[in-house]
Amino acid sequence: MIIDYPKPEQEQALRSLWREAFGDEEAFLDRFYTDGFAPDRCRCACIGDELAGALYWFDCSHQGKPLAYLYGVATAKAFRGKGVCRELMQNTHSLLKQLGYAGVILVPAEENLFSMYEKMGYTVCSYIASLSAVAGEPAAALRRLDVAEFCRLRAGMLPVDGVLQEGDGAHFLSTGADFYAGEDFLVTVAREEDFFPELLGNPTAAPQILAALGRKTGRFRTPGTEKAFAMFYPLEDLLPPAYFGLAFD
Repeated sequence: MIIDYPKPEQEQALRSLWREAFGDEEAFLDRFYTDGFAPDRCRCACIGDELAGALYWFDCSHQGKPLAYLYGVATAKAFRGKGVCRELMQNTHSLLKQLGYAGVILVPAEENLFSMYEKMGYTVCSYIASLSAVAGEPAAALRRLDVAEFCRLRAGMLPVDGVLQEGDGAHFLSTGADFYAGEDFLVTVAREEDFFPELLGNPTAAPQILAALGRKTGRFRTPGTEKAFAMFYPLEDLLPPAYFGLAFD
């Protein structure tokens, strides 16, 4: 098995692997490979001439130290059960440590993956709560934010020991979501469905946010203790962050 950064001619194979693993449509893949992908934040595992696995990451930080948010970890069906993912992850951990990252964070796509990552040394570090709401008056007074202002305000509203997600990650998020601030909250709004990837501040504002946006119902993710969400792997002596909220799902 050869593990390395991707070559330009491998993009179509990477797209095929992503479709096989996650089922996303071409519109999302176009957006990701235009605005989210960077060859120096991707690792590929190849067996012979075939792409067996891949993963990507975005930069984030905790307590002033750089973290890597692993994203899109996938193994081709033909190579599953052969240790490809474990070897790819181990190789990536070693590389990230050499590059100066203090830790790695990821969000398992399915419940059964938590145990797999636990066997690789990851521990749950962040929990969230899910809130379903129906629009209710009065409508909230919303102010739309650009990426820079969103990141600045979010840094001040994060729970204690929360992970900062800025730079390329925030830019990619902005290609599929909008950001708004209210009197006592900050909300991220997915454009294509009634889903709100993060609501910081006052969760009781959810019905008023829906009214302001002209939406009847919505599902909000907020900091909480209801559901295990993110996992952490230290690359140096660093305590796990207490909150990671913006997964690019």
